[in-house]
Amino acid sequence: MSLSSLDLIIVAAYAVSLIGIAFLVSREKAGHKKDSTDYFLAGKALPWWAVGASLIAANISAEQIIGMSGQGYVVGLAIAAYEWQAAIVLLIVAKYFLPVFLDRNVYTMPQFLDQRFGGGVKSIMAVFWIALYTAVNLTSVLWLGGLALNAVTGMAVLPAMIALAAFAVVYSLYGGLKAVAMTDIVQVVVLIVGGLLITWISLGLVSDGAGAWMGATLLINEIPAHFEMIFNSDHPNYSDLPGIWTLLGGLWVLHFSYWGFNQYIIQRALGSKSLSEARKGLAFAAGLKLLIPVIVVVPGIAALYLAQNGLLDQAALDDRPDSTYGVLMTLVPTGVRGLVFAALIAAIVSSLASMMNSISTIFTMDMYRSMRPEKSEQHYVGVGRLAAFTAMLIALVLAQPFLGGMESAFQTIQEYTGFVAPGVVAVFLLGFFWKRTNTMGAFALLISSVLLSFLFWLLAHPAALGGVGTNMLAVLGLAELDLPFVVRIWIVFMLCVGIGVLVSLLTGRPAENRPVDLSGIRFATEPVFNLASLVIIAILVAIYIRFW
Repeated sequence: MSLSSLDLIIVAAYAVSLIGIAFLVSREKAGHKKDSTDYFLAGKALPWWAVGASLIAANISAEQIIGMSGQGYVVGLAIAAYEWQAAIVLLIVAKYFLPVFLDRNVYTMPQFLDQRFGGGVKSIMAVFWIALYTAVNLTSVLWLGGLALNAVTGMAVLPAMIALAAFAVVYSLYGGLKAVAMTDIVQVVVLIVGGLLITWISLGLVSDGAGAWMGATLLINEIPAHFEMIFNSDHPNYSDLPGIWTLLGGLWVLHFSYWGFNQYIIQRALGSKSLSEARKGLAFAAGLKLLIPVIVVVPGIAALYLAQNGLLDQAALDDRPDSTYGVLMTLVPTGVRGLVFAALIAAIVSSLASMMNSISTIFTMDMYRSMRPEKSEQHYVGVGRLAAFTAMLIALVLAQPFLGGMESAFQTIQEYTGFVAPGVVAVFLLGFFWKRTNTMGAFALLISSVLLSFLFWLLAHPAALGGVGTNMLAVLGLAELDLPFVVRIWIVFMLCVGIGVLVSLLTGRPAENRPVDLSGIRFATEPVFNLASLVIIAILVAIYIRFW
């Protein structure tokens, strides 16, 4: 498939406009030079609508659009649990966790851990987050973005990745979080409009021109198995979405790790004007999360129907589900294709820019600044830019070797994240709500998270142990103990909490200034936030009742 001249004009206009907006909002006032607050937290001046839009733009990346469309093709609406449950978590984070972060005036999540547990825990988590964002998040967005450009334009994957990386660097490296957040407003509009268009067109094709609503009705009636939110244990995809465990188990751990204690996400709220603006921004993002499955999962389900009826190559899609979204783009008309393509680029580059900014913030504020505290604010800004650029280069090198052989990049990313998410959530929850938690307990549970997760992985893949290890597991009755990763995450999380509590009780009490004092924190929320929360929860309950 190729883009027409009109499509290329639309994409070029989008790119030029985005770069222009980024440089416009990044201009410095006469006599003022960017300091670390300006660059890393947008001068703490972001309004609620910028916070909410930037959260969604940062989150909905190539892995979401391409990966979840592919999973929509394979498993159906159930994969939307990743989006819809996240809306609930956003509301909880806004009410109970944001007030503490803003009260403590932190730049980063490792900085909070430093205040609570000391420099050792901070350093471990700073290194971990930089490694995760670079080796997993940046690489996955680059790789899936390169695949998308390859499917749409025929461009080779490596040059496509380089082009996406260069675009993200050009518009975000100079201006920092403010440039990223303010351009994200444009990105979200393009993303949602483009996504709705491809949903509308694909449903129209399903109904053979009778309209999107008729197409949706036809899908529900013709392939009802793809509209089940809760799988039975005999479902072929139960291991990925294990029935009731998606509501009661480790999926919540993944959500809190990502939306509550993740620098890449929470940095937008830390850059808000006030607690009230931050909370409204998270509520706005929660509302938008309800819409995301409509524009990424539903097209994947429509692609399955079209393939079953001979309008798409079913064998090719079965072999490579992640190509679903790119294939659907070949069906949209000229002009619309350019807008949809611009929406896809918007999702990719906004996520790349956000990750670069978070990597630079953690490296500069949590690692470099502690080693070179005498340097100027402008020096730290320069170091942050260099760190972001270096991380992008590393991700370009790692992307194809790391993800090139994966069948479903989206599920792969979730499983890798699941190795550390239990420890991240456990250390923050105990750090917040149990004053007796000490540094030794935090170290123990963080290390246990990785070791226990790796142990469960070995039990699920005994061949990795060789013949002797496989025989030993068979004798113990543990051969091929392949727990669904959502269940595994929940078990590891509970074990980590227990280990953290036990080690803390067996060792000394934390220093008096370490525990979080919640007595002066304002947890009460405004009526507009409460109303938005009730509406969002009611919609989610209705969805689960309808598609249980």
